[in-house]
Amino acid sequence: MNTTERMPIALYGFLRPRSERAAEVRALLSSLVESTRREEGNLEYHLHEQPDGRFFLYEVWRSQEDLDQHNQYPPLREFLANVLDYLEEAPEAYFDTMTSPYPSV
Repeated sequence: MNTTERMPIALYGFLRPRSERAAEVRALLSSLVESTRREEGNLEYHLHEQPDGRFFLYEVWRSQEDLDQHNQYPPLREFLANVLDYLEEAPEAYFDTMTSPYPSV
């Protein structure tokens, strides 16, 4: 692999909202979907709600730089800075460089 080649970054995991804040978490996460998909460098952004109330997020970014830029969005920064005020427990999150080729990169 060429050392200047950028590999896509995948970020995925589960979030279990506090029952009294579930609607707020749902609204915030849902509000991010379309705007995030329009961001330069976003390859995929999906939100799922599980039957047990957890949310599953799956994101793919062209590069770490693109993900870093996304993380500067003020509502997302506020949520992440205070995540345990919204959730029952720390997010079950995974962050990996993709090893399989991504079709559009």
